[in-house]
Amino acid sequence: MMRRIQSAAAALLVLLLVTPIAAWGQARVVTGKATSNVDGQPLTGVSVRLRGAVLQTTTDNAGQYRLEVPVGSAEILMFSKADFDNIEKDIAGQSKVDVVLVSSVRYNQYGVKVDRRPVYGEDRDGILVFESPDLNYRFWFDMRVNVDGALVYDDKLNATGSGVEIRRARMAMKAQFRKNWYGEVDMDFGNSNANLEDAYLMWSPKDNLDIRWGNFKETFSMEQTTSSRYNTFLERPMSTSALSPSRRVGTEIRWRPSKFLIAGGVHFQDIGDADVTLASKNNNKDLGVDEGFALTGKIVFMPMKGHENSGIHLGLAASRRTPMTEDVAGQLRFNTRVVSHINKKKYIDSDYIKNIDHEFVTNAEFAAFHNGLKLSAEATNADVLRTGGLSTASFGGQFVQAAALLFGGKYIYNSDEGEFTENKLGRSWGDVEVAARYEYLDMNSSKAAIMGGSGEAWTLGLNLFPNRNVKFMLNWSLVNNDRYANGRGKLYVGHDAKGLLTKNPLLVVEPDNKGGEDFKVLGVRVQVSF
Repeated sequence: MMRRIQSAAAALLVLLLVTPIAAWGQARVVTGKATSNVDGQPLTGVSVRLRGAVLQTTTDNAGQYRLEVPVGSAEILMFSKADFDNIEKDIAGQSKVDVVLVSSVRYNQYGVKVDRRPVYGEDRDGILVFESPDLNYRFWFDMRVNVDGALVYDDKLNATGSGVEIRRARMAMKAQFRKNWYGEVDMDFGNSNANLEDAYLMWSPKDNLDIRWGNFKETFSMEQTTSSRYNTFLERPMSTSALSPSRRVGTEIRWRPSKFLIAGGVHFQDIGDADVTLASKNNNKDLGVDEGFALTGKIVFMPMKGHENSGIHLGLAASRRTPMTEDVAGQLRFNTRVVSHINKKKYIDSDYIKNIDHEFVTNAEFAAFHNGLKLSAEATNADVLRTGGLSTASFGGQFVQAAALLFGGKYIYNSDEGEFTENKLGRSWGDVEVAARYEYLDMNSSKAAIMGGSGEAWTLGLNLFPNRNVKFMLNWSLVNNDRYANGRGKLYVGHDAKGLLTKNPLLVVEPDNKGGEDFKVLGVRVQVSF
C-alpha cells in the first residue's frame, strides 16, 4: 500500500514539473512590417526583440519580421534601427503588429545633417533654461530692465533737470554647447537706443583655461567687469567710468592656476554704439588711419580661495593703448557723468588731447568679504604720452566702498571671474543691503596744461531684495566739483569780479574750496531680471 502511495506522489510531482515546462514551450507567432515615417517605405535590418529576453530577429528586405513569443513572457516588443527613434509595442493578444519608425535624422536650414539630443526646459530662479540630460548643451535667456529716476537739487550754478529713464533693457541669449564651448549675444535697448553689448565665443579646453574671441569687457577693473545686475550703486564710480577700458572687440586668454587669475589680451575698436562705429569707418575711409589696438593684462591673487564665506581679492592691471579711431582720429578724450545717468552734464572733461603716441593705464584693486560684509577699493591712473616733445598728461582717481546685508545674507565671490556675483539672501522674503561710497577723480594735469577738472562724491545706498529677480535701489549723493570742472567751457563754475556767472575758472573770485558746481542727487531704481 505504501509503495502505491509513493508511486502516485512521484507521478504527481513529475506532472507538476512537466506542465509549466510544456506551457512555456508553447509559443505563438507574431508577424508584422516595419516602415519609415519619412517615405512609408519598408525598413530592412530593424532589430525586433522581446523585452527581458535574448530572443530577437530582424526585418527582411520587405520590412517583414516573424518572431515566436513564448506563453508567459513579456508582451512587449522593442524595435530599434540606426537613425530612427527606438519604439516599444504592447502585443498582448495580437498576432500581427506593424510599426512605423520615426527618423531621428534632422537637417538645418541649409540641408546639412545635424546632431540632435532631447532638451528639457525648467525655471531656475526665474530664468528659463533648456538643458540636455548629458549636460553638454544648455541654452537660456538673460533679460534685465532698469527703470531709473533722479532728483537733482542744490545746483546753484547750472540748472539741471530731474527725470526718469529706462536705463537698461537688456536682452541676451547664451549657450553652452559641446561641453567646453560657450557663446552669447547681448543687446541693450535702453531709452530706445539699440547698442551691442557682449557678442563672443569662448572655448575652455581645461577647467582653468578660457580663450575668448569677440566683443566683451576687457579684464581690467573688477568694478567695471562686474555685471550691472549686481552693482551695489546705481552707477559705477567716476574713475572707473572715465579711465577704465570696457567692451572692445578682441581676443583674450584667462588662466586660473591655484589661487591666481591671470588674463591677457589684445583689443581693438568699440563697436557697441552706431555713432562710434560710423566714426571709425569714416576715419578709415577719409584718413586711411589704422583703428588702433590695446594690450591689456591683469593678475589677481586670492589667498583665501576655497573659503566659501570669506575671501580677499588683490589685483593689478595694466593696459597700453594706441589712439583708436572711434571718435576723432589720433586724439583722446576723458569724461564722465557723476552718480546719475539721467544728468547728462559731464562736468569733468579733458577735452580732446592731440598728438597722442599712446596711453598707459594702470589699476590696483582690493576687496574683502566675510559673510554679509563687503569692502572694495580701486585706484586708477592714466598717463597719456604725446609726440613732438609735449609733456605727458597724467590723470587719476580712486574710490572705496563698503556694504552689508542686514538679515543674514552672504556675499558670493566668483573666483573664476575675479568679481562678486549674485548675493545669497538671508530670509525667505529677501534681504536689505546698506552701502556707502567715496569717490574722487582728478582730470587736472598742470604739467601738460590740461585742466579738465576734478570732483568727488559721497553716496549712501539702500537696496531691497524681495527675491532674487527684483531689486529696489535708493541712492543719495553729495557731489563737489572744482572750478576747472566746466564741461569743456560749457558750464558755469563760479562768479567773476562783477558778480556775474562765469565759465572761465581763471575769473572765479570764490575761494579755492568754493569754486565749481556742487549739488545733491536722490536716485532710485527698480530692477527686474529674468
